[in-house]
Amino acid sequence: MASAQRKHIAVLGSTGSIGTQALDVIRHDERFHCFALAAGSNTELLNEQIAEFSPKYVGIADADSAHLVNTRGAELFAGSDAAELIAALNDVDIVVIGISGFCGTAPLISALNAKKTVALANKESIVCAHAIVDEALKRGGAILPVDSEQSAIFQCLAAGRKCDVKRLILTASGGAFRDKSITELKNVTPEQACAHPTWSMGRKITIDSASLFNKGLEIMEASYLFGVTGENIDVLIHPQSIVHSMVEYNDSSVIAQLSVPDMRLAIQYALNYPERIGPAISDRLELGSIGSLTFAIPDRDKYPALPLAYAALKEGNSLPIAYNGANEAAVNMFINREIGFLDIAARVEYAMEKIDARRFEAVRCMDDIRAIDAIARAYASEIK
Repeated sequence: MASAQRKHIAVLGSTGSIGTQALDVIRHDERFHCFALAAGSNTELLNEQIAEFSPKYVGIADADSAHLVNTRGAELFAGSDAAELIAALNDVDIVVIGISGFCGTAPLISALNAKKTVALANKESIVCAHAIVDEALKRGGAILPVDSEQSAIFQCLAAGRKCDVKRLILTASGGAFRDKSITELKNVTPEQACAHPTWSMGRKITIDSASLFNKGLEIMEASYLFGVTGENIDVLIHPQSIVHSMVEYNDSSVIAQLSVPDMRLAIQYALNYPERIGPAISDRLELGSIGSLTFAIPDRDKYPALPLAYAALKEGNSLPIAYNGANEAAVNMFINREIGFLDIAARVEYAMEKIDARRFEAVRCMDDIRAIDAIARAYASEIK
C-alpha cells in the first residue's frame, strides 16, 4: 500500500453519479486520500473537486478542454487515454471505475494489468472484455463490485461456500415504467424514462433501468464475476429496492443483502474490504417503517432485454459486445428522439442477428472488442 495510514484512491469518472458518490465516501473518512481524479469533459465540477481534494494527478478525456482545468499543481493527463494512464499509476491503492458505458473497458484492463484493486461500477467492461479480464486477473489485481446488485451477491457469497451455490437472484426496481403496459410504452418520452422512482443515477443507466437492459448486462456480469451459468441466474422485480440481490444455496436456503437504496454503501464496503468500518453515511434500514417488501417475475414480452441477454451470454463471444454496443447506440437515439422506447430492444435484437460470429471466433484483444462494438452500433443505427 502507498501509505500505512491512508489508502490512495483514484476516482475515474469523478464528475458522474458514481464518481461524486465515491468522493462523498472519501470526504467522510480520513483513512482515504483522493490521490487522482479523472473526468470526461465537465471541467467546472472537476475544478471544484480539485480544489477540495487536492489530488496529485488529474485526467480529462476531452483534450480540447484541458486548458480549462485548474490543476492547482497536480500533474495533468489529457486525451482519450487519460483514465487508462491514471488507472496504472504506481502509488494508487484502489481504482474506482465510475466511467459509464463501453468507455470504462480500457481503464479496467489498464488497472488490472497494473495489478490494482478495482472498485468496479462499470458492468459494460466485464460484459465486453470478460476473456481479457480473466487473463489479467490471473496476473494479479482484484475486482470488488460496486453495483448494488453485484456487491450484494459478493456479500451473500461470503456466508457460504461457492461450490454450494444453486442460484443467483438479481433484483430490479422496474424503473419508471414498471406499472405501464406494452401499449403505453409506445409513446413514452426520454424525460419520463429518466424519472426513476428509487435511485438517482445517470441518464443512460436510468433508461436502461426502465427497459431492464441494465439487468440484462448484470446477468452477464454476474455470470462472469461469480462463475455461475445463465441458467442459474434469475431476476425479480422488487419496487422497494431494499433487497439488492440474493443467493440460493443447495439446501434451498436463501441469503439476501438488504439496505436502504444508497450506492455509497456499496462503495464504502469496497473501499474498506474486507472490513466493515467507517462512519455511517446512510440512513438505517427500518423494516418496520417500510412495512412490506414485494417481488414479481418480470414479463419477458414487456422486457425483451432479458431473453436477449440470456442468448448473448449463451453465445459468450461476440454477442455480449453486440448487445451492449447496440443498446448504447439505440439509447442515444431514443434520447435524441430519433426512435421510440420499444425500438431500443428491436435494434439490439437486429444487431445481434446481423453480427457474423464466424468472423470473431475468439475475442482476444481490445481491437477485436472495438471492431465488434463498432459493427453493432452501425447495425443498430441502420434499420428504419
